Amino acid sequence: MRLAPEVETTVHRVVQEALTNVRRHAHGADVAVRLEFDPRGHLRVETRNTAPTVRATAPTGGRGGFGLVGLRERVEAVEGGADQRPDSGRRLVRECRLPRPGGCGRITGMSGGSDRNAHGRGY
Repeated sequence: MRLAPEVETTVHRVVQEALTNVRRHAHGADVAVRLEFDPRGHLRVETRNTAPTVRATAPTGGRGGFGLVGLRERVEAVEGGADQRPDSGRRLVRECRLPRPGGCGRITGMSGGSDRNAHGRGY
């Protein structure tokens, strides 16, 4: 199944931003990416990373971008929703739900999360 081009681009950027944030802020962390359709027909994009194994004094590599704020705006522009939260195992979970073709409508019920990671630092 193909998604709308703008949704495909958003999925790519969501995963790219999550992996970039892990590389920059969570040195040595494991990361998992999961894509699935939920029971309501929304595409759910979830990334989880473990706590860093090495405490960084500064982000690694490159300049900072728009981070989670820009990502949230991108997701909302395609009528999706985004959330970020720590789970019980000290992992950081980022979740986005995006509409699929056929129009399942605007995504509601996402808590909005926080632009802070599990250690209280902003991305």
